[in-house]
Parts: sequence; C-alpha cells; structure tokens
Amino acid sequence: MTKLLLLGIFLFSVMCLKAQTSGYYKEAPNPVAVNPALWSGVKAPQVSWGSTDVRYKKEEPAAVSGIRKSVSLTAWKGEKVSAQLVVWTPETLNNLTFKVSDLTSGGETISKDDIQTSFVRYVMTDELNKDGLGACGYRNSADFDSTLVADVLDHLTLSLMIPANSAQGGWISIRVPQQAKAGKYTGTVIVKDGDVTLSELKLTVHVKNRTLPVPSEWAFHLDLWQNPYAVARYYGVEPFSEEHFDLMRPLMKLYADAGGKVITTSIMHKPWNGQTYDAFESMVTWLKKADGTWYFDYTVFDKWVEFMMSIGVRKQISCFSMVPWRLSFQYFDQASNSFKYLNAKPGEAAYEEFWITMLKSFAQHLKAKGWFGITHIAMDERPMKDMQETLKVIRKADKDFKVSLAGTYHAELLDELDDYCITIAEKFPAETIKARREAGKVTTYYTCCTEPRPNTFTFSPPAEAEWLAWHSAAENLDGYLRWALNSWVKNPLLDSRFTAWAAGDTYLIYPDGRSSIRMERLTEGVQAFEKVRILKEEFAKKGDKGAIKKIDRALQMFDERRLGEVPAATAVNKAKEIINRYY
Repeated sequence: MTKLLLLGIFLFSVMCLKAQTSGYYKEAPNPVAVNPALWSGVKAPQVSWGSTDVRYKKEEPAAVSGIRKSVSLTAWKGEKVSAQLVVWTPETLNNLTFKVSDLTSGGETISKDDIQTSFVRYVMTDELNKDGLGACGYRNSADFDSTLVADVLDHLTLSLMIPANSAQGGWISIRVPQQAKAGKYTGTVIVKDGDVTLSELKLTVHVKNRTLPVPSEWAFHLDLWQNPYAVARYYGVEPFSEEHFDLMRPLMKLYADAGGKVITTSIMHKPWNGQTYDAFESMVTWLKKADGTWYFDYTVFDKWVEFMMSIGVRKQISCFSMVPWRLSFQYFDQASNSFKYLNAKPGEAAYEEFWITMLKSFAQHLKAKGWFGITHIAMDERPMKDMQETLKVIRKADKDFKVSLAGTYHAELLDELDDYCITIAEKFPAETIKARREAGKVTTYYTCCTEPRPNTFTFSPPAEAEWLAWHSAAENLDGYLRWALNSWVKNPLLDSRFTAWAAGDTYLIYPDGRSSIRMERLTEGVQAFEKVRILKEEFAKKGDKGAIKKIDRALQMFDERRLGEVPAATAVNKAKEIINRYY
C-alpha cells in the first residue's frame, strides 16, 4: 500500500512538473477517422485566410470558399482585433511555423511586438444534451458524440508537426496602440514548413481616428469567476505561495485585459459544495477559541485581493457565500483541536449568531484596508426567502454592506441588491435598469448550462461569445457574468469535458496563460459594447438622432429568441460593419 501511495505521489509530481515546464504538449487522439474521399482533390499543402467564426475540423480540408491571400480588419486605436489563417495538407508537415511582420502605414508602424501569433490547438468536447435544450446534469461521455474541437490559442508552441490529411489554424491578434495614428497599415504573414515557404499572406488593419479606453476604464461590468485553487492543483504548488501567484499572473492578466471588474473570493469552505473539479476553500480562517470567542484571519483573503488589484481588477470584491449550496459551515474548534460544522439555515438563531460575529469583524477589517466600499456579500441562485433572511443578518452586522445576487428576478430584492444579475431568459423592466443605474447599482445578466445558445461551451459557435456583450448593449444592461474563468477540469489542455456540465462550461482560459477562441471573441464583444456606448453618448450630445437609430436597429438583432433566424455570426458581423463606419 505504501509503495502504491509513493508511486502515485511520484506520478502526480511528474505530471505537475510537465505541466509547469512544457511549452509544447501533445493533443488527445482524434476519435474521428479521416475520410480519404474528402482529401482526394488536395494535392499539396494549402494556406488561406479563414474566418474567426469557424472552428476548423482537424480531420477535414478547411471549409473555405476559395483561397484568400489577403485579409482586411478595422480597428479603433486601443482595440484588439483578430484574424485566423488555416493550413490543410495531404502530406506531413514536420515543422510548421508562421511569422508576422510589422504593419506599416507610410512612416507609421504597428510593431510586431503588438501582434501575438498562436496555433489553434484541439481539445476534446461533447455536445448539448440529446434534447438540445441545454447542457445541465450528470454527463457520461459514452452518451455523447465526443470529438476534437479547435479552441486553445497556443502562443507558446512555436512550431508544430502536422500529420498528413489534417488541418491546422493559426490565430493572429493585433492590439492597436492607443497612440497609433489613423491609417491603413499593411504587413505580411509568412507560413513555412521548415525552410520551405508555403505561402505569404497579406494582413491589413484600417485604424480609425477613434480611441478605445484602456481595459481598466471600460464601463462594461465583466464578471468571470476565478478559481485560484484549480491553478494550485494543476501545477502542484502551495496555494497562495509566491510560486502560485507567479503562475496565476499570466492567467489573470487575460481576465484584466478583457476588462474584468470583479474579484471572486470565498469566505467559507466549499460555497458551491464542490461542484467543480477543484473545490473552493475558505480564504478566511474561522477559529473558535477554547473560551468560546471567535478569531478570524484574513491573510489569504488579503493576499489574493491585493494580487488581483495589482493585475488591474479593482472595481469589486465578491465574497461567497452566506447561503452556500449546502448549508453547512466549517470552522476550526480549538477546544477539540478539530474541524467542526454548523448546520444552520437563514432565519435560524444559530445562523444569525454565527454570521453576525464574522461580518462585524469582516467589516472592520475591510474598512481598515479601504475595501469596504467595493466589497459585496455575494450569493448565487438562492431562493428569495433565504435572501430576505440573509439580508436581515447582513444589515444587523453593518447596514452599509453591499450585496450581490446572480439568480432569479425578484422585484422585492431590487432595492437591497447593489449588483443584480439574472438569467438571459428573464428581463429587467427598462425603468428598473434606469433607476438602478442612477442609484449607482449594477444590473447584468448571465448564461450557464441551461442555455443551449448563446453560450461559451467549447462546441459553441465562436461568434456566440462575442454576441453576449452585444446583447448587454441591446438590453441596456451594464455587463455580463459567467460563472467560471478557470475552474479547470482534470486535464484542461486535452479534455474540456466534465461530469456535471457541458464541455468548456467550467473555464474560458487554459494553463500557462493560453487564451481561447471563446475568450478572444468575448473580449471583442466587450470592446464592441464600449464602442456602442461611446458613439451613442457622442451622438446624443450632438443631437444626431439618426445615427442613434441606426445603432439601435443593429442592436435589435441581438435577441436570444431570434438566434435561429439571425445566427450570432450574422448579427455580429453586420453590427460591426455599421459601428465601424463612424470616424
């Protein structure tokens, strides 16, 4: 038994070491066999610009209508835009690379240092439940059609071996400097197999004479829940050690660069009862001393919040949860030198005593740190009765605590909730949104496993991720929430499937700071929201009602009930075209 235990520890250590040190990784085998008939007409390696709306299948020739050697993008100063190239080959390519040049416009330059290139890597995915109505509940992989899907954006692997009869995408991300001058910038992307040039592609970016603020100044309220414990497990490091924070920095920067506003904290043990592969532990130490008094230690909480603020996420701290999914609260009991649990629910005296003591201490600590005004006691998907009882306890502890809820719409809670997020299927009354905004309150929506579309599963059409922020603009909401930025599955680079939720439901980014098609498209949507906001404010000041009407007509496409009629890619591309006309 001891030998087996030691072997297990060794194998886990090796796996973690590889996870930390390997810039290259081997994808999972493709369960879909190559159909030779599809490749019979392909006589040599082909290279073309593709579409960021498409996840190209690994085992098929790229579905492009004619070879495209040039692509043209439009951007504001400060905006990040993307393009995708695709290679498909009937023969093995042993050393595929692609390299982008500087982009020039007369004497002006967008440096290649502002351009990131990535291979589009493949990860295992599944599909919607067989009824096609959602993706919630226990999932046995044998019940689903599981395939490889393009999603990982791997900027760390510099070259790839591409097997015969397969396709490979390449992703180009251009972040236009804010100080760039307006103009038409052109450059090239050289695609090679070793020393052999396969193709030279032309890349053009039309930079408008408009400027997007830096992500930290975007108005869009983006709330993607972070899971530091998943990172610690994946790399085999001590949670909240210096090494842990170093590993998290490139990951959380992806969130900050997308305009992330909210820091996810856990102030009790397992607020979601371990519904993720890596459970959330408490960032606050709860200690009941031998004399019956309480001691709370906020060291981990402080380190995590300070780290996220250093990355650029500073607007809000959300603290989960006074109403966890299992109403059992862990603490360390000094008298017995063991962990114990209080089983109590909102409305009970024991619950009230337990939480008022902690919240009074917590409020004092937050005020000393200067964080009280941005901290929210946060709950998700809890019944109204529980929320009302919980609010009583919070107000007794400190009447000025802010509170947030992601859940069902209840008019009775509107005045109490500073941050209120409801499902896409529900709607806030227009006058309610207006009143809450005037009162400085945040009003958003979320999607989860319930919605078949729009969504951000690894099998979702890429444009749906961008569509989400356009929908916020259409509904006059402040932003969007998705429950998991990085609640990784066991091996996130290889297999995005999870036992309880559809593939990709639990994370949007990958280890070592790798982004995804979904994350990049979501970020582009947030940028579009900002552009709509800026333009409408400008036109309102000028009294240009006609321009506002054009934008509002475009936004009408972003109705989830019309997705069958107007697919996400159609809506996004048409709306972009309208928005980008304005100089």
